[in-house]
Amino acid sequence: MKHVLSILDFSKEDAARILLRADRMKAERHRGSVLNGKNVVLIFEKASTRTRVSFEVGIRQLGGQSLLMTPAESQLGRSEPLKDTARVLSRYADGLVVRTFGQDVLETLVEYGTIPVINALTDKYHPCQVMSDMLTMYERTPKLEDVRVAWIGDGNNMAHSFINAAARFPFSLILACPAGYRPDPEILEKARSEGAKIELTDDPQQAATGAHYINTDVWASMGQEAEQKQREAAFAGYLVDAKLMALAQPDCKFLHCLPAHRGEEVSEEVFEGAASVVFDQAENRLHMQKAIMEWVFAE
Repeated sequence: MKHVLSILDFSKEDAARILLRADRMKAERHRGSVLNGKNVVLIFEKASTRTRVSFEVGIRQLGGQSLLMTPAESQLGRSEPLKDTARVLSRYADGLVVRTFGQDVLETLVEYGTIPVINALTDKYHPCQVMSDMLTMYERTPKLEDVRVAWIGDGNNMAHSFINAAARFPFSLILACPAGYRPDPEILEKARSEGAKIELTDDPQQAATGAHYINTDVWASMGQEAEQKQREAAFAGYLVDAKLMALAQPDCKFLHCLPAHRGEEVSEEVFEGAASVVFDQAENRLHMQKAIMEWVFAE
């Protein structure tokens, strides 16, 4: 049985095959049957637009059915232990797609359940998004070994998944994060031990210089709203604007997982400019998640 809790659940060979498969699925406007007769439960403890719609549409396009569970409509977060939920849902469904807070939630569902689990986002990782971003980059620069990717901002779940991606794909990664908001050193060290080419700095200009892709994310993610003012102070100088983009390669593209706070982590000019490929990224969630689900469910 296959699970996708992070990008490291793919071997380098698997990651490359999934990337190529997603590219073909997009070109072919793929409709398939790998989920025929299967029911996939979406457990969403965090609100969503792109993740929910792309997974639900993708499940249908692969022949399956989906069912959404939120804390308001189920025993999630109430008195029933999560391990019991895992065992009950394993009797009803064929797979789980989970968008939640703690990575431990996924680990419990895997430990006590008997069906595949796919991470649709946790506070630690966002693998489906970053695999989709790999597709967005591959479409423009298929020689990933020549690509320099800059991450500007919080060392969050997106940064962690880009670090993991650097251990599976041959691009080089530089992260600019302020003190106190750097990525988990264990995640960084593990990726480096597997050959990832990663630099870490607190200087956004250093990270942007010579980059082919510049990535960022909101400074305060869901669940961190109370830290907004504190984070605004810590991330002063981390705005991705035209001046920062000018330090990158002439054809550098801007990436953002959305939703974006224009004027905070990215300027309106950059977000709406010719370098922005954010809506291609959003579309690619559908194609990549179909490729991931095919990898999980194909016998």
